[in-house]
Amino acid sequence: MEQKYISFTSYVNSNTTQSFSFNFSSFFFIVVQFSQFPVPFSMESLISLEGHIQAFPSFSSKPRTTIPPTQLNTYRENSLFSFSLRAQVNPNEGSTTIATSSESSESVVEALKVKEWEVGMFQNEVAANQGIRIRRAPPTGPPSHYEGPFQFRLQIEENTPRNILEEIVWNKDKEVAQLKERKPLGLVKKAVENAPPVRDFIGALRAANGRTGLPGLIAEVKKASPSRGILRENFDPVEIARSYEKGGAACLSVLTDEKYFKGSFENLELIRNAGVKCPLLCKEFIIDAWQLYYARSKGADAVLLIAAVLPDLDIEYMVKTCKLLGLAALVEVHDEREFDRVLGIEGVELIGINNRNLETFELDISTTKKLLEGERGKIIRERNIIMVGESGLFTPEDIAYVQEAGVRAVLVGESIVKQNDPGKGISNLFGKDISV
Repeated sequence: MEQKYISFTSYVNSNTTQSFSFNFSSFFFIVVQFSQFPVPFSMESLISLEGHIQAFPSFSSKPRTTIPPTQLNTYRENSLFSFSLRAQVNPNEGSTTIATSSESSESVVEALKVKEWEVGMFQNEVAANQGIRIRRAPPTGPPSHYEGPFQFRLQIEENTPRNILEEIVWNKDKEVAQLKERKPLGLVKKAVENAPPVRDFIGALRAANGRTGLPGLIAEVKKASPSRGILRENFDPVEIARSYEKGGAACLSVLTDEKYFKGSFENLELIRNAGVKCPLLCKEFIIDAWQLYYARSKGADAVLLIAAVLPDLDIEYMVKTCKLLGLAALVEVHDEREFDRVLGIEGVELIGINNRNLETFELDISTTKKLLEGERGKIIRERNIIMVGESGLFTPEDIAYVQEAGVRAVLVGESIVKQNDPGKGISNLFGKDISV
């Protein structure tokens, strides 16, 4: 069978070139080569992307929707944009026509929309191949009269979230899309230029660990959670942050999700502008690189990246973007497969182990010990990566357990934010006063 390929170009300045691969399971294999960093493959993103895609036929013997021999160019108004599509296929293989020279431009655009929609559907297949259990929201509706590799699945697949984290992520997709319309990346980048200076999040954790001999504390400013409801009725983010800092916290984590955690970016800004010196982690569900710039513009010094949500390529890209912005990236894992994936990504310096089961929400702090045993623990020590214990930590015994397992920092919210005096709650958590 002859090679099929798609190429597209857009007129943008570029400095560096990288290559990336996507395995689209039973349909096709894509190799992407483009300048700067990867962005989602969509009609909108093509405007800012330069490169070419090569697609190779599946090894499956099942008939597939393919692209017939053709070449087309479409031009988008008000943008320096060009898109070209060419394909060569085995004439014996069933095919679906994208366009011919006699077809109208409307047919061409519609055909491209169908292919864009299919690429969106492939997103979860890519994630599933990497062991990612949290699906992204399915594309909105199939194209009318759709026939293709997804027509049977559309009849049987449930388009509802399977658990609370998936529900949060699906909601975040819509929320971020709306925010990006109101605040385009160009405007956010300008706001970043005026943001307060970034502070050394990782350095603060190392310093606290060296000073106390105990894991550095990332204390969480958190009003509520989906599983526990309201944690603190009398919620003053600035007062809580000051109490944490006085009690010996090395860094703070600030929830910014409004719908499920009653947080906000306003809380992050208030704490940063109140003179609190602890570096701040923006505790948000990151699904788009735009959010990294937005967090930095609001005064964040670090962000959370969840391996259960993000494919490897996204994590790699976002870690690099964080370095450009001066942000620390706390990459969170829940099991061995996620941990191994993250260890295979260059540049990761901070990894969190969440002891909460994503499906059942049950807590088991032995997860931390299990993941840090053997070869993984050796790699962590060799690379001097800081491990952060997360969830299920309520007593000095819990802290001692995860410290012995190999963590040098802990992220704690519920057990201290519920205390009348959160600063005193820190002393109770560690079994001693760790304030400076």
